[in-house]
Amino acid sequence: MGDVLYIVVPCYNEEAVLPETQKELGNKLETMITAGAVSEKSRIIFVDDGSKDRTSEIAHDYMEKYPKIVKVVDKENGGHGDAVNSGLMHATGKYFKVVDSDDWVDEDALHKILDVLRHMEEDGMELDMLIANYVYEKVGATHKKVIHYRNVLPQDEIFRWDDMGHFRLDQYILMHSVIYRTDMLKLIQLHLPKHTFYVDNIYVYYPLPHVRKIYYMDVDFYRYFIGREDQSVNEKVMIKRLDQQIFVTKTMIDMYQLKDIGSKKLRQYMLNYLAIMMTVSSILCIRSKNKENLEKKKELWQYLKKKDMRSFIRIRYGILGQTMNIPGKSGRKISSLVYIVARRLIGFN
Repeated sequence: MGDVLYIVVPCYNEEAVLPETQKELGNKLETMITAGAVSEKSRIIFVDDGSKDRTSEIAHDYMEKYPKIVKVVDKENGGHGDAVNSGLMHATGKYFKVVDSDDWVDEDALHKILDVLRHMEEDGMELDMLIANYVYEKVGATHKKVIHYRNVLPQDEIFRWDDMGHFRLDQYILMHSVIYRTDMLKLIQLHLPKHTFYVDNIYVYYPLPHVRKIYYMDVDFYRYFIGREDQSVNEKVMIKRLDQQIFVTKTMIDMYQLKDIGSKKLRQYMLNYLAIMMTVSSILCIRSKNKENLEKKKELWQYLKKKDMRSFIRIRYGILGQTMNIPGKSGRKISSLVYIVARRLIGFN
């Protein structure tokens, strides 16, 4: 039996969050490496995406220290998605996980996940997707919000889409939640756009119809570090990158005619996911208070209408769609207020 899990860490100018300069995060990074050494079943690929600092040098130091566990891929800058593409190309393990360089994973949870994956391999079983919880490690927050799925998904057993329940708005499966089967991602030719932010949504959304066997573990695995001023999910940063958010949303619209998705529950889940993407793009246009961006919002809804009329009707006249399309200046204020309340309740940026 080969390696069970490959963890890919995309890096760009991450010297500040690697161990030599920030001991706490460095120790958390060591967690993944030591877990791999103990289990002898996981590997880490650092993908240096053309950094201009000492990121590559530090990553190579890790590879020299842990040659059986760590691999380094140096490449020209292509953005986060392209770094994931490169990691996938070099991954040879059974399962594939992306961990951003300023995030980390819980050591106990990682060991439990590796145990489950190893036992499944020994029994000749395989999954398409394993799901675990993630935690918002928000700067300045004393209470850490945990996103779990215990009310939605069967636990500790293989199941299919039709076995799942109803997801709450704050409970959707994100890149933080998922471990995919490597061969499945390669077979469906997953390829993320270069030099584009927010492609993690594509990473999660595109494989879904190809997933047949799912397994959920109720463990707080991924620690999502959030709250920095320069972070991609900071509202001001997102408005500056609005065109990339819209591009990703349109790319997701182009992927499927949702009426063709076989599982009714998966079809509804994907529709709701697309509704969230339309909502995020719309509210950023509104919050920008820019006339040109308001035209982009209108054009985005027309794009959905042209590409998938059935989905357009269901999203546009659902709760989220109606909230984001209240006419006039006062309507935009109401939309913005709803967003502010949701942001405070969910804590997503």
